[in-house]
Amino acid sequence: MHSNKITIASLVVALGIIFGDIGTSPLYVLKAIMGERTITEALVLGGLSCVFWTLTLQTTLKYVILTLRADNNGEGGIFALFALLRRMKKKWLIVAAIIGGSTLLADGLITPPISVASAVEGLRIMYPHIETIPIIVAILFSLFAIQQFGTNFVGKFFGPVMLTWFAMLAVLGIGSISGNPGVLKALNPYYAYQLLVNYPKGFWLLGAVFLATTGAEALYSDLGHCGKKNIRAAWIFVKTALVLNYMGQGAWLLTLQGKQLPPDVNPFYAIMPEWFVPVGVIVATAATIVASQALISGSFTLINEAIRLNLWPKVRIKYPTIVRGQLYIPSINWLLCFGCIGVILYFKESSNMEAAYGLSIVITMIMTTLLLVNYLFMKRYPKALVYTLLVVYLVIEFSFLTANLSKFSHGGWVTLLIAGILITVMATWFLARKILNRYTEFVPLSEHLPMITELNNDLTIEKYATHLVYLTSADNPGEIESKIIHSILRKRPKRADVYWFIHVDVTDQPHTQEYIVTHIIDQKMIRIDLRLGFRDAPLINKYFRQIVEDLVINEEVEVMSRYPSLQKNHISGDFKFVVMKKYLSNDNELPLFQNVILDIYFLLKSLSLSEEKGFGLDTSNVKIEYVPIVINTFKNINLKRRV
Repeated sequence: MHSNKITIASLVVALGIIFGDIGTSPLYVLKAIMGERTITEALVLGGLSCVFWTLTLQTTLKYVILTLRADNNGEGGIFALFALLRRMKKKWLIVAAIIGGSTLLADGLITPPISVASAVEGLRIMYPHIETIPIIVAILFSLFAIQQFGTNFVGKFFGPVMLTWFAMLAVLGIGSISGNPGVLKALNPYYAYQLLVNYPKGFWLLGAVFLATTGAEALYSDLGHCGKKNIRAAWIFVKTALVLNYMGQGAWLLTLQGKQLPPDVNPFYAIMPEWFVPVGVIVATAATIVASQALISGSFTLINEAIRLNLWPKVRIKYPTIVRGQLYIPSINWLLCFGCIGVILYFKESSNMEAAYGLSIVITMIMTTLLLVNYLFMKRYPKALVYTLLVVYLVIEFSFLTANLSKFSHGGWVTLLIAGILITVMATWFLARKILNRYTEFVPLSEHLPMITELNNDLTIEKYATHLVYLTSADNPGEIESKIIHSILRKRPKRADVYWFIHVDVTDQPHTQEYIVTHIIDQKMIRIDLRLGFRDAPLINKYFRQIVEDLVINEEVEVMSRYPSLQKNHISGDFKFVVMKKYLSNDNELPLFQNVILDIYFLLKSLSLSEEKGFGLDTSNVKIEYVPIVINTFKNINLKRRV
């Protein structure tokens, strides 16, 4: 768990981890607002005013002040927020979580390319004809390639890099503002109002203005790394540096009134002294790498949470360092890698990406607003205040969404298509699990204890294992799946000295590692209820080994082999896990919707990590048993016997 204490060191760490995405937005925001328009005072001051008040209302008020209150034991993000709200039993909340999580992940495919491209394209100031695409692809590929080694070492440099970056933003901004301090008039919201109402097609400029706050959602997702106090304190410095740089770029743009911004000119680099440009490009590139790294790590965390919340198929997860919460998901890493490279090859220029960027993330923000309002209701905030916030932010965010819809044909469809695929996967996985769980039959365990006891004592049946372990989904310790009873008693009777039933309960807290032991039959049948947080890896083999060691120390179970020759030499008995793998029986006659959902589910399941590997079981001690799922059998079969 992070420390919430504010120190110089923790503030520097927050700069490196939390603010990379939103901190690199000066590279492209004003360039996107100007576009191919003729530069006027109304456009420049109005655009700056919109940016300032977007950072104030959207980033500062909604996220830094309000949303950070919704921390789940110190963790943040849309799935952590959903986990807090599960107890409200509102079915539509899962819809908001799935849409929000999917659009946030989809946005991750365009954030690294646009950030790195905007930085590297600064080289054209010194080398006008340089090919930037190979450089951008090389940087991105290298960044994804090092993920497998963990970011603990590299992460130590994130803070100093971003501290240098924000200091550079502030100094450059102040230097440019000093030549035209009148640009500070843009802090007056009057200029934003004039731009949106009176400037030709001014409302549609919100699509470019929105780029200034796209990193706010990532800021909330990274809450667990630094704590809300450090984020809020660091944001004061970050916002000041951002505003100064935006104003500095605006001061320079005011010198171009009546002209258009040349295609290869970026206001961010234009305010730099010529001798400083090479340094600026290096620092900007380093900052965009940090921003990309934070987003990649955030994507790993999102997928891990989705798996634990039964919203994503199980995939291989590695833990490259001993740092808690740091993980690496190979499949997601390389999907992101080739997706980002594909984005670069498709759009080619950062200016083309600007036209597509932001459409999906605004949908995430709307979903977060809906979830946040329910959180405030749950915490009994005054209803008048909550409804006011709901109306204000839905108006703001739907305005951004409407303006961003103009980006659909310019490439915004790319992120929406990806988000649609992710939504389909999450919704299918969730709905299929609901369908299958509905038809899982549980039976009272007490009714079958006499038969299992007789089996245990029946020496005519060959012993299957000393310790036989089943994973059960039964929440009630007094119940068990009928398929497990069938496996023990009917599907080759399995005589064992000790039967173990392990139930994994995913809690609403991010990190929980607890267990409860129930002795159903002393020394012969034991149930373990393992409680894990939604961010904790289900390493069942590892946890089970520790639990058994604890029980042996407490003399609650005997693990020595029951074979005399082995027991004499103090040889431990064997442990065998039985994993029940479901498949859809051909005897089903399902409605079309359920049939499609289950077909997609089992296709995804065949491509995902197996149950035994997903639970971290030692595959040499695992027996897979296939269990047919029969939901609705065929009716009215006209089969006749011929004489």
